[in-house]
Amino acid sequence: MNPEIVRYISPEEQDLARKREELAVLQAELIDRELFLANLRAELAAFEGRYLREVGVLYAELDDWNAKIAELVAEVDGSEEAKSAAAEARAQAKESYAAAHGEAAKAAAFSPSPELRKLFREVVRHIHPDSAMDEADRAVRNRLMAGANLAYRRGDAEALKRILEEYKSSPESVKGEGVAADLERVLRQIGQIVKRLAQIEAEVAELNSSEIALLMAKVESAEAKGRNLLAEMAKDVRQRIQLARNEYEDQRLKTRPR
Repeated sequence: MNPEIVRYISPEEQDLARKREELAVLQAELIDRELFLANLRAELAAFEGRYLREVGVLYAELDDWNAKIAELVAEVDGSEEAKSAAAEARAQAKESYAAAHGEAAKAAAFSPSPELRKLFREVVRHIHPDSAMDEADRAVRNRLMAGANLAYRRGDAEALKRILEEYKSSPESVKGEGVAADLERVLRQIGQIVKRLAQIEAEVAELNSSEIALLMAKVESAEAKGRNLLAEMAKDVRQRIQLARNEYEDQRLKTRPR
């Protein structure tokens, strides 16, 4: 007779099993929220680029004309107040030009494929810093995660694959053994993920309340009604540019020697 042998499972092992289940649920939630945040960042960056190309460049031109007008006024007036106003207007024009023609304006439309989303989720699952076992591992994961976010925004699937392979082949990916050590690691991971989820929600709230997000919401709402809000804004700024040009010419005629 061979009596059935039942292995005794210690309370510590039972606790570890429960915590691993809890960790698995949190990790799945974290992957979803990281993907949501990455999409939100990329969508806002893409919209900002569109806004700067369609409207921002016009505001930069308008600021340049206003600066020219202020400089003509300062030339005639000669007062420190007029000179200060002209300097301030020129500084604003330079700032507007830099914003309208900088890197943000080059952001292309963001439309990740299902394959890219799936790949990004896989990368996050393997390399997220909140799954780190020690500081050395966390440092590696932080570096790779930053690269993964950038690759995702650029739609670079090959870069995501390289990042994933780099981590899988790194010594930091090797895990230790032992129930007590495993339980401690799981508890720390749970704490890290809970903290990161709170950070994500705070960042999402901040992004959604930003000026560019509020403008994007207005543009999308207008598009649903058949309106092109950015085109309307651009038309308004062009009219203001024409008025500024006319004012500049009037001021220039006044300062011309007779």
